[in-house]
Amino acid sequence: MDPNPSASLKTLSIIHLALVGGIAVFGVITYLNNGSFIANADPNDMYIYVVPVVGALGYFLSQFLFKKQLQTIDKNDSLSLKLGKYQSASITKYALLEGPAILSIFAYNPSGNALFLVVAIFLVVYLFMQKPSERKFTEEVPLSLEDKKQFNNQKK
Repeated sequence: MDPNPSASLKTLSIIHLALVGGIAVFGVITYLNNGSFIANADPNDMYIYVVPVVGALGYFLSQFLFKKQLQTIDKNDSLSLKLGKYQSASITKYALLEGPAILSIFAYNPSGNALFLVVAIFLVVYLFMQKPSERKFTEEVPLSLEDKKQFNNQKK
C-alpha cells in the first residue's frame, strides 16, 4: 500500500519550515548581536565577491537540479516512488538555497555589510516561497489517472 500523499507532503512541509525558521532565527540573532548595517563595502573583503556569486549559483543550481530530478520521474512509477523522488528533489533545492543564505549571514556577522544581509534575506524569502503543497506536487509531477484518483481518495 502506498503511503498517504498528504502525510508525505506534510513531512516535507515540516522539513521546509524547519529550514526556513532556522535560517531566519539565525539571521535575526546575528543581526541583533551585530546591530550594524553598513552600506559601504570594503573592496579588500573577499566575501564581497563570494557571497553574491554563491547566492546566485545556489539559486540557479537549485532550479536546474530540481527540474532535472523531476525529469527522472516516469509517469508509470508508483505514487510512493514519485513522492520519494519529489521529496528528494525538493530537499536538494532547499539545501542549495540554505547553504548560500547561511554563508551570507556568516559573512555579515564580522563586517556588518548590508549586502550580505540582503542576499540572505532574498534567499530566505525565495526559500519560503518554495513551500511544498498538494497543488504544486500535482502540477510538477507527471501523475497518471490512477495516481490522481489515489491521491484524491487518500486526501479525504
